[in-house]
Amino acid sequence: MVKFNTADARKRQKRDATPSVEQIKHDKITELAEKYWSTNAEVPPTSYNPQIVEDIYHEEIVRHKFQTKRIAVLEISQYLENYLWTNFDTEKSTYSHVMSMVCMVNEKIREGVPIWDVFHKDAEKFPGFFRRVLEIILDVEGTGLIEKCTVLTFIGGAFSSLEIELVRKQVQHLVSLHVWHCLSEGRREQEFLRFPKWKKYWKAMLKRDEKESEDKKGQMIFYRTFFKILIQNFLDLLDNQDYTQSELNKYFLLFAERFMELMVDLQALLPTRRYINVLIDDLHLIVKCQMSALLELGEGNLFSQLLDRLKFYAHFEISNETGDSLNELDVMTIHYNKITDLQQAVFIKFPEMRQFSLSNVNSIDTRAALIKHFKCLSFDNLKQLGSHLNLIHDDEDESLTEQLLIEILVFHYERRISQIKRLNAMALYPTEEMIWNENVVPSAYHSSSGQVLALPKLNLQFLTLHDYLLRNFELFRLESTYQIRQDIEDAVFRLKPWKSEDGSTLFTGWARMAQPILRFAVVEVAKPYLGESKPSRVRADVTINLNVRTEVKSEWESLRRHDACFLVTVKPPNTSPTRYDLKGDFESQVGLTYVRGCEVEGMLDASGRVIEDGPEPRPHIAGDTRTFRVVLDANQYKIDLDEISKGNEDVYENLNILLRRKPKENNFKAVLETIRDLMNINCVVPDWLHDIVLGYGDPSSAHYSKIPNELPVLDFNDTFLDMDHIKESLPGYNVVVKENTKNPLALERPFRLTFHDVKDKANGESDDTSEKLLHVEPYTLEKRGPYPRNAPNMNKIRFTATQVEAIRSGMQPGLTLVVGPPGTGKTDVATQIISNIYHNFPEQRTLIVTHSNQALNQLFEKIIALDVDERHLLRLGHGEEDLDTEKDFSRYGRVNFVLAKRIELLNEVERLKQSLGVTGDVSYTCETSGFFFVYHVLPRWEEFNIKVRCDAEKTIPVETVGEAFPFHTFFDDAPQPLFNSNSLEEDMETANGCFRYIKKLFEQLEEFRAFELLRTGIDRSRYLLVKEAKIIAMTCTHAALKRRELVDLIFQYDNILMEESAQILEIETFIPLLLQNPEQGRIRLKRWIMIGDHHQLPPVIKNMAFQKYGNMEQSLFARFVRLGVPTVELDAQGRARPSISDLYKWRYKSLGDLPHVKIENEYRVANPGFTFEYQIVNVESYNGIGESEPSPYFFQNLAEAEYVVGTFMYMRLLGYPAEKITILTTYNGQKALIRDVITSRCGNNPLIGFPNKISTVDKFQGQQNDYILLSLVRSKTVGHLRDVRRLVVAMSRARLGLYVFARVKLFANCFELTPAFKIFTQRPTKLHLFPVETYPSTRLFTQSIPENGEVVMNDMPQMVGYVYEMYMEKLKSLPQPEQMEVVEKPDVQAIEKPRPIPIEFEETFIIEKPAEVHLEVSIPIMEVPDEEPVVVTTTTEIIARDKNARVSQGANNSNNYYVNVRPSRTTTMV
Repeated sequence: MVKFNTADARKRQKRDATPSVEQIKHDKITELAEKYWSTNAEVPPTSYNPQIVEDIYHEEIVRHKFQTKRIAVLEISQYLENYLWTNFDTEKSTYSHVMSMVCMVNEKIREGVPIWDVFHKDAEKFPGFFRRVLEIILDVEGTGLIEKCTVLTFIGGAFSSLEIELVRKQVQHLVSLHVWHCLSEGRREQEFLRFPKWKKYWKAMLKRDEKESEDKKGQMIFYRTFFKILIQNFLDLLDNQDYTQSELNKYFLLFAERFMELMVDLQALLPTRRYINVLIDDLHLIVKCQMSALLELGEGNLFSQLLDRLKFYAHFEISNETGDSLNELDVMTIHYNKITDLQQAVFIKFPEMRQFSLSNVNSIDTRAALIKHFKCLSFDNLKQLGSHLNLIHDDEDESLTEQLLIEILVFHYERRISQIKRLNAMALYPTEEMIWNENVVPSAYHSSSGQVLALPKLNLQFLTLHDYLLRNFELFRLESTYQIRQDIEDAVFRLKPWKSEDGSTLFTGWARMAQPILRFAVVEVAKPYLGESKPSRVRADVTINLNVRTEVKSEWESLRRHDACFLVTVKPPNTSPTRYDLKGDFESQVGLTYVRGCEVEGMLDASGRVIEDGPEPRPHIAGDTRTFRVVLDANQYKIDLDEISKGNEDVYENLNILLRRKPKENNFKAVLETIRDLMNINCVVPDWLHDIVLGYGDPSSAHYSKIPNELPVLDFNDTFLDMDHIKESLPGYNVVVKENTKNPLALERPFRLTFHDVKDKANGESDDTSEKLLHVEPYTLEKRGPYPRNAPNMNKIRFTATQVEAIRSGMQPGLTLVVGPPGTGKTDVATQIISNIYHNFPEQRTLIVTHSNQALNQLFEKIIALDVDERHLLRLGHGEEDLDTEKDFSRYGRVNFVLAKRIELLNEVERLKQSLGVTGDVSYTCETSGFFFVYHVLPRWEEFNIKVRCDAEKTIPVETVGEAFPFHTFFDDAPQPLFNSNSLEEDMETANGCFRYIKKLFEQLEEFRAFELLRTGIDRSRYLLVKEAKIIAMTCTHAALKRRELVDLIFQYDNILMEESAQILEIETFIPLLLQNPEQGRIRLKRWIMIGDHHQLPPVIKNMAFQKYGNMEQSLFARFVRLGVPTVELDAQGRARPSISDLYKWRYKSLGDLPHVKIENEYRVANPGFTFEYQIVNVESYNGIGESEPSPYFFQNLAEAEYVVGTFMYMRLLGYPAEKITILTTYNGQKALIRDVITSRCGNNPLIGFPNKISTVDKFQGQQNDYILLSLVRSKTVGHLRDVRRLVVAMSRARLGLYVFARVKLFANCFELTPAFKIFTQRPTKLHLFPVETYPSTRLFTQSIPENGEVVMNDMPQMVGYVYEMYMEKLKSLPQPEQMEVVEKPDVQAIEKPRPIPIEFEETFIIEKPAEVHLEVSIPIMEVPDEEPVVVTTTTEIIARDKNARVSQGANNSNNYYVNVRPSRTTTMV
């Protein structure tokens, strides 16, 4: 759907700071790089010249005021790696040298590329460099504000990289217990009284420090006083600033904001806040900032928001000593103790405040009460009180004022609202104040601006689970708000509101997702619950007119219960319809006044009753007027009523637009409610996971080898194919085989393994030097019945050693992380883990969670094929209809399965009854069947056992088993003979198998007996979920939406397996852990298996600020890897040819190839028609135009699109199946352009048709195809492909052939892409074809081809012309036209002399949001309603010269074949 919004339009004004390849090529810096430090220069670089560093710093960095574009050119040239760091000297290097390095590091932070790798070489110099950086920011006179801002960014990046040991060793000096040297003696002793353990640490530290050298002591003094001096310098700067000037220094504002950001970051991590929090409090940083005049200015708005965050974390509900979370009672107790101590001090020192001393706490702990009482004291008395309470160091300090002392006392002793209460009083729906607040929800954030935001950050560690949930809550809410803003702007722009003469609002436009409100009325305001002030429920009726197309009307009428909608008030200033400026301010243009959220309860019928959702058809309602009952946010309603009582306007009297959203994008409220619910309960995470989730402790503590209940005996079932497979998979063990007790000669699966090293460790006898002993016990599966279908489905995959280790780890209790590079069989490993858990622990239940329905279906289809009873499988949520099976595994599908299965089993019971000659209706219900089994079946079986029982005195003939068996007649339909009479043991096993079949029949009926008592579908489905299903699958979104429902049902599970873990948001990964309530304070979760690949693309976040600044794109899987949690990295791929996998293998530790990709024929045979199995094809600009950008980030490259489509047509003409070809690109704009070209040229052509898919790289993650045609689009800058994760995805989608179309020089010069493009550029960059072949080929790709048979395509026009000639030859070889009347005339038609001439480019007017482009339906331009939005897209057509063809301007040859590019006016269905 096309979307209009100001956010994307404004993004044009803040472009990517990365310079283009042409700019780099002709830049002065490039010349210097080639001369002094480039490793790719033709001439060896000149020796180090320190003056060059000075000149570059002053001319390129300082003179350009630290402009990101100049710094980016330096960073791309590897200035830091090849020149600055290699020539850095702690003592001799100049200020310019150090600052240049700081700028390079900051640029790496901005780009999101590895930061600290360069410093590991010559790591011994890093402490000296870090010390020099700290000295720079403390130099008040010699360092300017802009340099200080730069250094603050560096320090913030260092504190965000605590997982890097090199960095951690340096920053820990700044925040250790040493900083308490800066506290007054009284304050320090006061802290020691609260935490006696720290006093012991303090004394031990002093003794240790005394032994250090004088130089070391000097360093320690510098580090421990760093933050004290930095804070004091900042406060001096804040006080000395002239706030009367019309405009404040922008670098002062940026420095103040960056400083507050650093302080917040320090407070938000337990290792950094533990001691620094006391220092910040002792220096009264927050109080003094609160009193600053900066807060009163509009320019200080962001500073004020950051100060609020600092204040929030300064008083966070956590014990700084233990790191434990403080509950509400703990916080209240601490507060009461502080007030009591204050009262005692006042009682002793100041008799005139006797009333304060004797009052109850609740009456004196508010801000107003404290100010009232303290104002009674003189200035000297206030100083005396402050000194007594250790709040001030020196009562002679001239900076102390009476107001400051009172504020300090109030800050320390006022009562604060509980975080939970504040959260519960918050409205979940965003309002207009939040939606268009650029400091909260920035529309055009880019890190090159150096912008600071008042946002929470997701980093490595969190203070408590409450902090973890709260940060995720805020970021998820803001990301949802950003998407809501885009939807509102798009809909209101389309409605085109304007003000009539009488002041009312009229709408001349039309929008699919929004309708003008005819009537709005609040119909119910329920009384508040006990102890609350907000209404318990607020309901309203909204009436709209649906005089729209039938399908749009149906969409509105299909609004379901709990769907979120928005009520909008616009008061447009314009008195006539006007054209909007998408770069301008949205609110002022349309007069947007209010936005309120609501939740649909249902549509009302003609009698005013809500139409309930259900299987029954909805009643018909005449006319176009529809009324919806909606539920308003009670918290927001109370806030609005409070505003009305103050004389403000009634929000609910002027609402005039009702807006709905797409269902897939409209889950935000349910997810936010789930997170809030988790914060309101005692959130219990298993003990073995708690610290790891927060980022503390030993990251390997949850690995199976570290937990006390590691299992020594594991039944691997059918995992291993044979004994050799076991020895290959466990090379570190001495394998000893136990005899199969039933069949001593059998060494066939299944196998049960006993790890004796695990047993020894459990017994305290572990010895690392001793040989690891592994006992392997083959065993024979018991027969399940006489029918062939009773034989279990067995695994056919020969798992590698690392895959077996992943399976073993997944079967053990604890946390398992499996890193699965592309094509390494992640899904197969996951399936085997599930199967093994199912068979090893039949009483346990396993929850499967994935990011997408597609991944869930792929996993589920493989589970179905294994030896898992399908009655134990359940698939929740939408998407089960896409399963490649006729069976329905949804809730109601399973209910129908059970009902049908019950009938089938009862029929079997009836057949058994008849075979035994029993009378009566025993198969009427499950209950009567149970009686039949007890009174008729079991006695016969017991009688049979007596007859065939052997002992020392009695020998039974073999024939006795068959003669005595009581169920011959029942098993008449089984393969005959039932008993072979070869041996007594064999026949007894057959008899036992038959009885197991019968027994299982009755066991299933006993399980289904509940369905005879539960009458409704919902009750039956809940019973299946809670009792019957053993393997339950859902997406992470479904888990977040349905958590409350699942908990209410007392849903329980023991294991979680997550696929695509690296693509799931932090919070959506965490919520599935808490879908069950704890039992006696403990969660029954035993295993958590996470499978993913953090080297591929992360979760999708649309807002760049939340993605980069808030680090919301970080998955929990990736964070665990950063923390050092042990992983199993699969090391053999079986998807692609080895040569293609080389393009991305370098990104992994030791990725190899499975044997079949080297020996199987399809991997050895060449791609017919191509010289190479992979190639990068250079595509230059055509007529001077390369990439184009008709709307922000909607990049297109017509030359590449033509080349890709031409190659696709060439492959189809050679006979390649269309379903084996996929076209990928890195931008939505190019995808739309390629789809447009394919549709117009190939779509209806029976010789060509459509490829399997046309998609973006991001959307195609997790999928594959035999042949991939990839367009990289960009020709000026590398763009987002510089993210190596996207490159890995792009390179790893192809199995047999990969052809990349790009501007080769641009991408080959990118440092991050060097490994892949170095391989690419070893081959020619012009497309080499071998057109004499057809599909399939017999030529091996290692064979050389004759030179005279090879055709080289020099450019895109040649390829287009060549394909045209092939097409015409193909037409000639087909039957005559009169025999082909059913075949449509192809778009590419015959001409006299085919020869490409220049493509003409006409201006396009695409107004689209890149991520929302859908060109699915086009209708002719005639009959387009006036209100329907019209979008102009570029359509490329090959047009033959005939009477209907338009000759493009500039075509001067009447016989020319040409490519004509013309605007095609199409309507997009919105």
